[in-house]
Amino acid sequence: MSSTQLKEPSLVDALIPIVLLVFFMGSAVFLYREDSSYGPNQIALLLAMGVAALIGIKNGHNWKSIEAGLVKGISMSLGACMILFVVGSLIGTWMLSGTVPTLIYYGLSLLNPTFFYAAASLICAVVAMSIGSSWTTAATVGVALIGVATGMEMSLAITAGAVVSGAYFGDKLSPLSETTNLAPAIAGTDLFEHIKYMLWTTIPSFAITLIIFVVIGFTEDTSEVSDSIEKMQSTLREQFVLGWYLLVPLVVLLTLAIRKVPAFPAIAIGALLGGVWALIFQGDLVDSMLSNERAPFIQNLMVVWSALFEGVSFETGDESLDKLLSRGGMASMLNTVWLIICAMSFGAVLEKVGLLKAVVATFLKGAKSAGDMITRTILTCIGTNIITADQYISIVMPGRMYKEEFEKRGLDQLNLSRSLEDGGTLTSPLIPWNTCGAYMSGVLGVSVYDYFVYAFFNLINPVLAVIYAFLGIKILRLTPPKVEIVDGKA
Repeated sequence: MSSTQLKEPSLVDALIPIVLLVFFMGSAVFLYREDSSYGPNQIALLLAMGVAALIGIKNGHNWKSIEAGLVKGISMSLGACMILFVVGSLIGTWMLSGTVPTLIYYGLSLLNPTFFYAAASLICAVVAMSIGSSWTTAATVGVALIGVATGMEMSLAITAGAVVSGAYFGDKLSPLSETTNLAPAIAGTDLFEHIKYMLWTTIPSFAITLIIFVVIGFTEDTSEVSDSIEKMQSTLREQFVLGWYLLVPLVVLLTLAIRKVPAFPAIAIGALLGGVWALIFQGDLVDSMLSNERAPFIQNLMVVWSALFEGVSFETGDESLDKLLSRGGMASMLNTVWLIICAMSFGAVLEKVGLLKAVVATFLKGAKSAGDMITRTILTCIGTNIITADQYISIVMPGRMYKEEFEKRGLDQLNLSRSLEDGGTLTSPLIPWNTCGAYMSGVLGVSVYDYFVYAFFNLINPVLAVIYAFLGIKILRLTPPKVEIVDGKA
C-alpha cells in the first residue's frame, strides 16, 4: 500500500493503546502482585500491541508492514537477550567456582553494617565508571553485595536500590559507556564536554543519594549482625574453598571490559573461566553434586556444563544462603527474555504505525522557555522508556525529534544530550518491563517494584535536572556569531 493512502493517526488513536497498557499493567500488578512479571505483564503488553496494530490497520497500514516493523523491533533486543543468557551462565559458574562466595566472604569481613548501603553504592559507582557498564557491575559486584546483605540481614530491596544507583552513576559518567557515547552522538556534542556538563546534575544527585543511604544505615538494627555474619562465613568456609585466587575470573572480566571488549564475548569468557576454576579449585564440591556411573572427570564436566544452562543448587542447611547461592544458568533468564521481547513488540508496533510520533508531536506544543523544553525532553524520554521498553530508543528517538527545536530556540545541544541521559538512561531500570528493569530484577533477584523507591540516584537526578532548567542553572545558550565590520559594512 502506498504512503499516500496512509492516514495520519490522531492523538486519540495514539493514546488508546497507551491507556489500555496502563490499565492492563495495573490490573496485572493488582491481581498477581510480585508475580506480575512472570506472565501477566507479558500478556498485557501483547494485548496493548494488538490494539495498536488494529489502529494501524484502520489508518491504512497492512499486517505485512506491521509485522516487518515488529520483527525489526524484536531484533533490536536480541543483543540484550544474548547478554542476559551469558550473564545467567556466568552467575552459575561463578557460584560453583567460589568466585561469588569469596566476594561475599570478604565483603562480610570488610563492610560495616552502618555504612553498608552507602558503601555498596559507592563500590558499584567506581566499578561501573571503570568499565562503563551498569549491567556487568550488577551481575558481578552487585550479586556479591546482595549476598553480603543477606549475611548481614540487611534489606535486599534497599541493597538493590544502592547497587542500581551506584551502577548507573558510574555508567553515566564513564567515557566507556554506550549510552554516554550515544547521547552526544545523537545531539551532536563532544563526548567529554557532555560528561563535564552532566556533572552539574549528576554529582549533587549522587551526593544526596549517599547521604540518604548513610541515614538509613544508622536507623538499621544491627545488634545481631555479628552472629549472622559469623554463621554465614562459617557455612561458606565449610562448603567452598575460598581464597584471593578465586577472584581471577572477576579480574579478567573487568580487564576485558576496560579494554572495551564487547559485552557478550567478555561475559562469555568470564563464564567459561568460572567453569574451569570450578573444576580446578572446587573439585570435592563439584564431585559431590552428581553421582552416576561415568568417569569422575566426565561427571564433574557435566556439573559445570549444567551450571551454564540451568544454574546450581546448594543445600548448606542455611535457607537464606541456599536461596542466594542456588541460582544462575541460561534457563533462569528465560522469563526476563520473554518480558523484553513482548515489551519490544509493543514499542515496535507503536512506532511503525506512527502512534508514538503523534504523542511526542502533541507533547511539544506550547513549549516556550528552556525549562519547558528540557522538562518535556526528560518526560518524553521517560515516556519512551515506558512505551518502547528500551533505553537506547529513549535516547535516540527524543534526540532526533528535539534536536532542531533546541537549535531554533537558541539552546546549546549540550542541554539536549544531558537531558537525554537524565531522562532516558537513568529511568530505564525503574520500569519493570524495560530491558534494563527486567535485567536488574533478573540478575539481583529483587523485583523492580521492591527496589524502585530505593534507587534514589535514578529518582533524584531527573527531578534535579528539571529544577535546574526552570531556575536557569547551567542552561547553555548558543552564542550568536560575531559579525566583523569592514569599511562600514558587515
